[in-house]
Amino acid sequence: MEGLKVSKANLVVYVHPSKSKHVSQAVLRELSTLLFTFNEMFDGVVLAYDVNSLDTCAKVLPGVHPYFGVNLKVNLLLFSPKPNMLLEGKVVKLTQDSIHVVVLGFSSAIITDKDIREEFVYKTKRGQDVYANRSHKRHVIKVGTMIRFLVKSFDEEILHICGSLIPDHTGSIYWLDKNLEVVSHTDRSAKKRRSEDEPIMLEQDALDGEPSTLDTVHKIKNLKKQKNREES
Repeated sequence: MEGLKVSKANLVVYVHPSKSKHVSQAVLRELSTLLFTFNEMFDGVVLAYDVNSLDTCAKVLPGVHPYFGVNLKVNLLLFSPKPNMLLEGKVVKLTQDSIHVVVLGFSSAIITDKDIREEFVYKTKRGQDVYANRSHKRHVIKVGTMIRFLVKSFDEEILHICGSLIPDHTGSIYWLDKNLEVVSHTDRSAKKRRSEDEPIMLEQDALDGEPSTLDTVHKIKNLKKQKNREES
């Protein structure tokens, strides 16, 4: 899935003097406050961290309460969705107008009817609401389905995503992984057959001003040859 990245960072964590005997615990506690919130400095939502090194030489800061700064190197796992990225999530609700999705267990996403391609039709099947694909009957989206969708926008403050199912390579992940390559090959073959069966269109015929096919041109040439033979 796109939108995930690992970033290396050099941080300074400020620890209260009362925590001086348990610096490691205090540092981890401070780092945990970064989780599942969007951080402008890292340009993403912090999902996890891994401390590579922790400097034992802390710097005491002057003040009424002299905090001391601890330098550390950290690997951060960030979630930073951008427009046109492909994300994956689990469908939690369906309505006639929208599909609601949860991404990575914490971020909500919505796909409205205007962003669902026309071949998906909303219906109730065996008492369950689904979006069924008219072109491929086994391609069905329902509650619990893992789907792949395109990002339209991301609200960093509330961690909400607006998505799209317009592109052909979006929809049920299970169905796409099994059938997308086959469908693409079938579509290409069908287009090739149609192009072979269609007559070649040439310039407009001077006789009646209508577009002529290759067969028509051959017939005109044969008629002219026959007329010339009769005149000679």
